[in-house]
Amino acid sequence: MLHPPQESNLSRIGCTAMAPFKRAYALRVFMNCSTKMSRFLLFPVIIELRGAVCMIVTTHQPIFLPWPGFFFKATRADCMVLLDGVQYPLGRSWMNRNRLKCATGELWLTVPVHRKGRGLQRIKEVEIFYKNSWIRRHLRSLRQNYAHAPYFKEFFPPLERIYEKGYERLLSLNLELIRFFWDALRLSCSLVLQSELGISGRGTELLLSICSRLKASEYLAFRPAEKYIDAALMEENGVTAQFVTFHPPVYPQLWGDFIYNLSILDLLLNCGPMSSDIIHTG
Repeated sequence: MLHPPQESNLSRIGCTAMAPFKRAYALRVFMNCSTKMSRFLLFPVIIELRGAVCMIVTTHQPIFLPWPGFFFKATRADCMVLLDGVQYPLGRSWMNRNRLKCATGELWLTVPVHRKGRGLQRIKEVEIFYKNSWIRRHLRSLRQNYAHAPYFKEFFPPLERIYEKGYERLLSLNLELIRFFWDALRLSCSLVLQSELGISGRGTELLLSICSRLKASEYLAFRPAEKYIDAALMEENGVTAQFVTFHPPVYPQLWGDFIYNLSILDLLLNCGPMSSDIIHTG
């Protein structure tokens, strides 16, 4: 039987925006010392009633080294649901790769995953492929290209420790990285896994199920997603669809001309504690 050590990076759901509930769900990270695997479990939290106020929910796939827009949505919502129960993309996607910067331009970091012979997989089922030296290559690339970044010494060591934990599943790695950025950006928005809510479905019906389960009155998405969401259906079910525009911020970067929408890691290594304020301006 697993006896988890002290919990860390606990998502707080007891915010005023979630006060209408007696029970909510938060994300707790447990470390299994024997396998060096993180287990992300939801558990009930008793919430003191403080009066009815609206709650804003947003969703996103748990992508690898997310871009600043991912976290911008978290600054505008009370709760983000990570869609780990949807299908893993068949082609190239942001689930296992993202961009940083080097002397020649874009620097792509990719986590190899098992796909051959596995058919359609849900995001939470995808396993990392370890029969190559991708971890060493990632860390070497970061050292070579960001060693002179103002906040490299502060943020690289904890990032290196995350890489070296040897997660079995891509979801576990991505979640740990997201939590790392969440804490660095001092975000108060709560994180919840779709799978732990026990909800499945597609499209607007999935979003409505999530909002219903969390008692949300508003759903937040980027404006390009408006054509895929049935806002009228959501309104009929008591949920207002709110569509926002994200303006990618410009900030100091290494290596010449500015490149938009790189991983949040580029912003964090270059701007440190100012990153949160920079994202808010998006």
